[in-house]
Amino acid sequence: MVASSVADSLGIVGLPEPVRALAQKRWDAVIVGAGHNGLACAAYLARAGKRVLIVEERERIGGACTIEEPWPGVRMSPCAYLAGLLHPLVIEELDLPERGYTWTPAIEGLFIPFEDGTSVQLHEDDERCDAEIARLSPKDVAGWRAMSQLIARTREALRPADGRDAWIGEAPTRDQIEDRLGNDREGIALLFEWSMAELVERYLSDERLQYGYLGQGVIGTNASPFDAGTASIRFHHSSGRLGGLTGAWGYVKGGMGMVSFYLADAAQEAGATIGAGVRVSEIAPGEGVVLEGGERIWAPVVISNADPRITLRLLGNAADREWRRQVEAIPIEGCTLKVNVWLRELPNFRARPGTCQPHHFGQANTPLTKPEWKASYAAARAGRLPERLWTELYFQSVHDASVAPAGTHTMSVFSQYVPYRFAEGAWDEHRERAKQVALDSLARFCSNMPEAVIAAEALGPPDIEKKVGLTGGHIFQGECLPAYMWSNRLHARTPMKGMYLCGACTHPGGSVIAINGRNAAMAVLADAESASI
Repeated sequence: MVASSVADSLGIVGLPEPVRALAQKRWDAVIVGAGHNGLACAAYLARAGKRVLIVEERERIGGACTIEEPWPGVRMSPCAYLAGLLHPLVIEELDLPERGYTWTPAIEGLFIPFEDGTSVQLHEDDERCDAEIARLSPKDVAGWRAMSQLIARTREALRPADGRDAWIGEAPTRDQIEDRLGNDREGIALLFEWSMAELVERYLSDERLQYGYLGQGVIGTNASPFDAGTASIRFHHSSGRLGGLTGAWGYVKGGMGMVSFYLADAAQEAGATIGAGVRVSEIAPGEGVVLEGGERIWAPVVISNADPRITLRLLGNAADREWRRQVEAIPIEGCTLKVNVWLRELPNFRARPGTCQPHHFGQANTPLTKPEWKASYAAARAGRLPERLWTELYFQSVHDASVAPAGTHTMSVFSQYVPYRFAEGAWDEHRERAKQVALDSLARFCSNMPEAVIAAEALGPPDIEKKVGLTGGHIFQGECLPAYMWSNRLHARTPMKGMYLCGACTHPGGSVIAINGRNAAMAVLADAESASI
């Protein structure tokens, strides 16, 4: 196993030499932004013999997938918590396991307590999951199986475990997707038509199961689970093949930021140069970038890992008019509140008492009823904080004791909905209240909240925007609803010669995937080869 020098500093890498010296060198490509996709792109290009420079305006690399130490001895990723969509091809080709990458699946699945004292644990194992559903609602076992089979056969059609995987390379059009699905009208509806509410109501009859599962269709999405297309969000998040498992999520040892740090190691080992704390003020397609200090980095290829709105601003008048229109049409206002928590003990759920139970080894949701889902979304859209939030909880420390002092735990809370802008007042005035609402939403189901909390920090959309540079605080660099996915998503190639994109705004979309960066690198290399012929 190769030691990670990037991990030793928690991603604070600085400059390898003065900016003036970097500007005097000749580069084949410069990458704007050292998020995980930019780092993956750099590794592939450098391995192909290209002279690559990555410039990152923050001191710490990794973007939304990094590691910080908010409290002494506590290591957490402020944004990316769990791995499920990281592409196996990138893991294999960039030798991540040999670098130390270890992933533990959350095989206990999704735990959902209900206010009537019942609960369900949706295990990854089919037999155990069926038993849980049978205990709660026997008549829904067949429906749950049918819904799961729909997702599974759609995944097999689009993401087979070989080179036909539709996430690799150019995005397929809707016609091409429908060709793969054949006459599967349910698969087509899942990808392009149904709301998440339609999906669960079609297959499940118990209302607790219905509303308890609605959150899986709006993760990171500024839409109601009753809005058309949200069922596709559930598919997107269940389409992974990590660790040889289908649809599973889990924990990276050391924290999610280790993915970015290992990718940085791979890039540097191949010869790429990373410069952090360097702000780009202008992108000149085909020529390079201009830094805030006025220095010009010359390169015939520029690849932006920044979100599309930032890229558009950096391009200025050099942006293609139609491409500008497309970028400006993409919704990019986030609705997510992230709360990072340091705990004395794990949550004690009244429905299944205990502070180290099987459900702590998976994920947990605190659900909203259907009227609460509607009221929560409406409140946030009106610029108000809802009375209750849907939360999804992750406990890294259960799988990895290295991230917290002995006897304590970490809890990551992913919750919705909150406004990007309040109708009255700014986020500084509402942040503490937002954090309290999230913790209160959990306390409804737990006997030891908030007493178990040692410390907590809340990040609303503007905080995410400021901390990791994501416009609108949108964690996926823009909506992942059907109108903005597959061939409708931004392409790695842009209409500007020598200008490429590699971030989550490109196919196949948002989350920690890294294939976006690989796709961009392959496009750059293919274009370079074509130009030389």
